Amino acid sequence: MMNWVFITLGVLAAAVVIVLLAVSFIERRQATELAGLEAESQQMASPRTAVVYFSRSGNTALAARHLANRLGARIFALDAPAYRLGPRGLVQALGDANTLTRAPEALPDIVPRILDLSPFDTVWLGSPVWLYSPAPPIWAFVEHNRFDDQDVVLFNTYNSHFGEEHIAALKAKVMARGAKSFSHRHVLRGRMTRQLTPDQMVATIDDWLPKP
Repeated sequence: MMNWVFITLGVLAAAVVIVLLAVSFIERRQATELAGLEAESQQMASPRTAVVYFSRSGNTALAARHLANRLGARIFALDAPAYRLGPRGLVQALGDANTLTRAPEALPDIVPRILDLSPFDTVWLGSPVWLYSPAPPIWAFVEHNRFDDQDVVLFNTYNSHFGEEHIAALKAKVMARGAKSFSHRHVLRGRMTRQLTPDQMVATIDDWLPKP
């Protein structure tokens, strides 16, 4: 009986390792492919708009670059060293996302931690969705920054679902930090093996914006 227990546990452990390696491989390939798409524009048609984002595998980064180019906005990337690509970063990311649902104060280190947002009237905050919630780095950014009298727009890329309760909780934090308004935009990419193409994703994002 004990032998079957050990065999079963061994099979489960092997399956978890295989899944982690497969997802990490897909993420690295995706990040490489998306990194070269849509370079950031140096022209700012709307210098009072900022796009601040965190991205791990590149989808939210592409969305942020596209938004910044369409809006003529300043763009700021957030880095979370604990969540670098690879199995270790993936495990840490999922673990922290799970912890955040029980302990909102358990926030990761991000770089930069604080930005001077005072020159901007509108701030777009971009993040993937992990375990139905915006990823921990965007929560950390909101925790350490002010949005006084600004319109804040949260935008998410995600592969299955997001929880309305998590969006509402983030909205409450943003509003408590001085925001004038909060709205939410999102694009469903789909599962890793059958996602929207980059062109399809940015076309969806174009629908968020006024027609030129």
